[in-house]
Amino acid sequence: MARTPSNMLLLGTIAPDFNLLDTVTDEFSSLQSLKGNKGTVIMFICNHCPFVKHVNPEISQMAREYRSTGINFIAISSNDIINYPQDAPDLMRQVAEKESYGFPYLFDADQEIAKKYDAACTPDFYLFDSRLKLVYRGQLDDSRPGNGIPVTGTDLRNAMDALLAGDEIDPNQKPSIGCNIKWA
Repeated sequence: MARTPSNMLLLGTIAPDFNLLDTVTDEFSSLQSLKGNKGTVIMFICNHCPFVKHVNPEISQMAREYRSTGINFIAISSNDIINYPQDAPDLMRQVAEKESYGFPYLFDADQEIAKKYDAACTPDFYLFDSRLKLVYRGQLDDSRPGNGIPVTGTDLRNAMDALLAGDEIDPNQKPSIGCNIKWA
């Protein structure tokens, strides 16, 4: 199991726009149509990564909890499906349904969006404010498969709560760790 850290995109970066296939609705969706009124969490995930499987219940729960606050969640898979067919769009839909994702699960077929976000691993988390300015990037929490630490989402939750309260978000942020994005 590879342990690749986030690249930690510069805070203040404006979210790169996209128009990607939503594997659940089979329609293309843009960042502008999916963003939240108060904030937007963009996650780079995939179907087969054990680090993503480890946090799936928590990210589904968080999306349900925070939707009413004006923070929307968006998941993107950018993995090469030629060498990793288990990450293909039809299987993405199945995972979204099985895991009760309450958010779009988009497919980045040419991997250009992952490159624009400087995404490195799955899962990789980004929180943007209402103006789509990056205010948090990094880990969900300290839990990893097999380390015995419960999955709580503490780091991302603290950032979202601070954003909603209008408080400063701690700039000392830990990178996420996961499987590397499978580049073509």
